Amino acid sequence: MYHSTSSPRTSPSLCEQLSGSRRGPSEIGSPTSTRNPMADWQIRTKRPLRGPVREEAGPTLKNYITPAGLQRLKDEHLFLLSRERPAVVEVVAWAASNGDRSENADYLYGKRRLGQIDSRIRFLTKRIDAAVVVDPTAPRPGSAATRVFFGATVTYKDAAGLEHVVSIVGIDEVDLDRGYISWRSPLANALMKASPGDRVNLRAPAKTEHLEIIDVEYAPIPMDPFREPLGAQSTPKVERS
Repeated sequence: MYHSTSSPRTSPSLCEQLSGSRRGPSEIGSPTSTRNPMADWQIRTKRPLRGPVREEAGPTLKNYITPAGLQRLKDEHLFLLSRERPAVVEVVAWAASNGDRSENADYLYGKRRLGQIDSRIRFLTKRIDAAVVVDPTAPRPGSAATRVFFGATVTYKDAAGLEHVVSIVGIDEVDLDRGYISWRSPLANALMKASPGDRVNLRAPAKTEHLEIIDVEYAPIPMDPFREPLGAQSTPKVERS
């Protein structure tokens, strides 16, 4: 039988004195606090001590992308997995065998670089898995062929009368020097679903700009292929004694 916590007691028992010294912060100063082994076990079952319980991932956002853009992501992903990562892993293993790791520059740099590579691989994996490929040259029925959607190359005139040409591409394909803008950008949102002759409003924090659609075309959008970055360690370069 457990004694009621409300019963008056003149002095704590020896066991209580010993156990009191091991109380957690939440128990100190709480005269009614008691430890329940079953409750502790249930908490540890629901939330293991090794780490917090992670919430289930939400719905993955669609990653609209052109075929060439997706191929570039896949080529980089393959390069990191099959060439650069194995090379860096070999360097790290070699450096780790040379002694004190805390002062080993090759080991420390290799571990840091390995973390960067793994982070990039995870990012590319998510982008590729969420990819929805849209070919800009694919035929579009009826009025959709002259309206602005993903993959369109749009000629528009700004308020000053200057003409601009932009192509609406995926967020992994943006190249402002070539006029490639993301389909999620404010400009693309303003142009979306418009047709030649329409006037649209581009809302910016400072002002609202009025644009006139001149032409809408669905044509090939050239993409630069993936190229091995300068300085990438794609082949093992370690010296063995």
